[in-house]
Amino acid sequence: MFPAAPPLAPSDIAHIIQTALAPAFLLTALATLLNVFSTRLGRVADKVDAASSRLQGAGPEETRRVSRQLAYLRRRSFVLDAAVVLASAGAIMTGVAVLTLYVGTLREATTATLLFGCFGVALVCTIAAIAAFLCEILMAGRGVRDEVDRTTLQAADPDPSAS
Repeated sequence: MFPAAPPLAPSDIAHIIQTALAPAFLLTALATLLNVFSTRLGRVADKVDAASSRLQGAGPEETRRVSRQLAYLRRRSFVLDAAVVLASAGAIMTGVAVLTLYVGTLREATTATLLFGCFGVALVCTIAAIAAFLCEILMAGRGVRDEVDRTTLQAADPDPSAS
């Protein structure tokens, strides 16, 4: 049989709950990030659908342009996938860290090491997810500027073959 654990004093319980609040806030932030990532991934998917439908009946020049756009959207989706995986890993490790608080006590060296490791990995994953999201945002901005430039050039010279 396992030896009975000594009862926890109310101050010990309060300390554990206070310590668990930081990871709870991190989990809330990660859930919000995942919501943003999924919304952006949905927007990329909508653009892929629109571009794919434009390929039907397109001329050679339009086909090349849409193919480049589809390749660009594919890269954006990969970056968003990385952000989602990293944020999810951060959330999982945060959950493990919180679970560790309730399973063991912080005074035990093994539990403290596990807790420190889990929370550290969660923070690294969160930072990496935000960095991946930043890359995707920058890619989206570049795509918008490229589209504006292309539209501006077409408006300035609507029939380039007439020159």
